Amino acid sequence: MAADDAVARARGLIGVPFRLHGRDALGLDCVGLVACAYGARGAPQDYDLRSNAVTRWVGVLDTWFSRRGDGRLDPGDVLLMRAGPVQLHLGVWTGAGFVHAHAGLRRVVETPGAPPWPLLGIWFSRKEQ
Repeated sequence: MAADDAVARARGLIGVPFRLHGRDALGLDCVGLVACAYGARGAPQDYDLRSNAVTRWVGVLDTWFSRRGDGRLDPGDVLLMRAGPVQLHLGVWTGAGFVHAHAGLRRVVETPGAPPWPLLGIWFSRKEQ
C-alpha cells in the first residue's frame, strides 16, 4: 500500500474509540490502528497494555515493513515509541504529526509535531522502496 493511502486511512480512523486489541471501527489500539491503516493481517492480540517487549514488536514490524535506518520521517512511516517505562506505542507519521490510538483520551487522534516520546524505530511500506 502506498504511504499516502496509509496516511489517509489512518486519518480516516480519527475519533474511533480506544479498545485494547481492537481491530475495527468499533475500537482500536495502536497495533490495530497500524494494521487497519496498512491492511496488515495477523496482528498479534496476545499482549498487555503495559509491555516492554521491544524485541517482539521489532520482529512483528520487520515482517510487515522495512526498517528505516537513516532517522528521517516520511509520511506513512510507522513509529515504535517508548511512551513510558513499560509502555510501547505505535503510530503513523503524517508529515504534520502522527495518528495513534490514545488510551488516555480513549480514542484515535492525530497529535501535531514530533512524538514526545523516544523513537525506538521507524518502518516504511516495502511497496515504497
